[in-house]
Amino acid sequence: MGIYVNPDYCNFQRTLSREIYVDKTMMIETINHFIDHDNAFICVSRPRRSGKTIAANMLCAYYSKGCDAKQLFAPLKIGQTIGFERKLNQYNVIQIDLNAEFSMAMDPAHFLEEMTQAINLELSRAFPDASITEHTPLARSLLQIYARTHESFIIIIDEYDVLIREQTGNALFSKYLRFLNSLFKNDTLRPAIALAYLTGILPIIRDKVQSKLNLFKEYSFLDSGELAEFAGFTSEEVAALCKTYHMDFSECRRWYNGYHQHGFELYTPQTVAFAMERRKYDSYWGKTSSYEAITDRIRMDFAGTKDAVIRMLAGESVPVNVSTYLNTMDSFKVRDDLFTYLIHLGYLAYDQGSIGTETCHIPNHEIRLEWENAIRVCEGYETTAQIIESSRQLLEDTLAGNTNAVAKALDESHIHATANRSYHNEDALQCAIYLSYIFALNSYTVVREMTAGKGFADMVYIPIQPQDPALIIELKRNSSAGRALAQIREKRYFDSLTHYQGKLLFVRIDYDEEEKTHTCRIEWFAKR
Repeated sequence: MGIYVNPDYCNFQRTLSREIYVDKTMMIETINHFIDHDNAFICVSRPRRSGKTIAANMLCAYYSKGCDAKQLFAPLKIGQTIGFERKLNQYNVIQIDLNAEFSMAMDPAHFLEEMTQAINLELSRAFPDASITEHTPLARSLLQIYARTHESFIIIIDEYDVLIREQTGNALFSKYLRFLNSLFKNDTLRPAIALAYLTGILPIIRDKVQSKLNLFKEYSFLDSGELAEFAGFTSEEVAALCKTYHMDFSECRRWYNGYHQHGFELYTPQTVAFAMERRKYDSYWGKTSSYEAITDRIRMDFAGTKDAVIRMLAGESVPVNVSTYLNTMDSFKVRDDLFTYLIHLGYLAYDQGSIGTETCHIPNHEIRLEWENAIRVCEGYETTAQIIESSRQLLEDTLAGNTNAVAKALDESHIHATANRSYHNEDALQCAIYLSYIFALNSYTVVREMTAGKGFADMVYIPIQPQDPALIIELKRNSSAGRALAQIREKRYFDSLTHYQGKLLFVRIDYDEEEKTHTCRIEWFAKR
């Protein structure tokens, strides 16, 4: 038992002792299918707070010969499966937290040498007949052990991409690539590697590393494949937590939902756990990371970036081509590269669709707040920031029936939101409405084109608190506002809100294409 070689189950045991633990041990059953096969090379990339390190510690506790974890896993899901003991604590494991190694190195430029010496010291103690010295290359150490014992290794490297994210320079990065290449692209050593499991935020780099690590099967936030249900908490798991902690699941979905993979609705584990423990829905993402990841990218302002950002702030999905990004920190060449990077960081959600129809969007209320913070300080987005800042006043003016103020605010928002789209496009007008009322999303759930009685209400704002009025917004062009309100009555839009017992506020917005101005009528309706 060592720090690197055959660790015990202490780290995973500490995880199990948390107030909130969601059992993801069935991931082990999936990983078991890779072990001792020629495709036993896996790279799992996910955003921060998604449980990557917990999963790595779980795999280490299950496979490591350095402990007897039967009693630890027996009560868990994997412990209820047939043959769960077959691979339990049967492998030599080398576990490396690359971020920790790089951070605590006496000389960061030589941290690989320091780390290798520490691992070799433990290997020499565990396998004294293998003639390992502190200066033996790690790949050769494993080869010498395998030659004498025929024992293979599981190698788990957490935060494998830290040197990429830290942009450490070509010399150290090239040395790191040679290190990885010696371990994983070595046909002689291949039988000694039962499994290689890498985790990080970014997928494997595609410009310099592809020829070296192309044997790895990737599971990213673009496509987690058969590991999708382990890429976060599922809706069923979150619903169970909400029931246990007496929290509103629908409100939890509004705050934290938005990521979807292979039929699973996924939530960021750490964020949900914070909300449950503190009995409060809040932006916990912003308390553990910086929105500068957004501002640093969108201020690059590649063609179409600003228009796409405005559309996403207004609740739309925009096309994205994820194939051009090379998974580095310095290869951003087009808008799609920026958005793909932000997908990997969790600031955007990806909808795979069919080839050519892929889109991305801002996933949920928590992440939208991070985008709003970023927009407020990002050069070139001053008008967008002002519209967001003014949206609180716009909601107040709407509830107060101040039609002139509402119309004036929409004039400015419509001009800004149209950008490269037709000014008279109805989608552009709806985008302007959504952006203008963005503050309302703190207390309302918005539904677009909601089926309403005999027709459709263009936008319906359903209040979270029952004492607030519901808003039904009807958008028209070149029409009479008075006629529109009559049309609202005729279509009985309020029938779509039969579950809601409060007041209904109908907002009629008409756009005059010739004058390029808006007029507004606001009327309260009592439910009948």
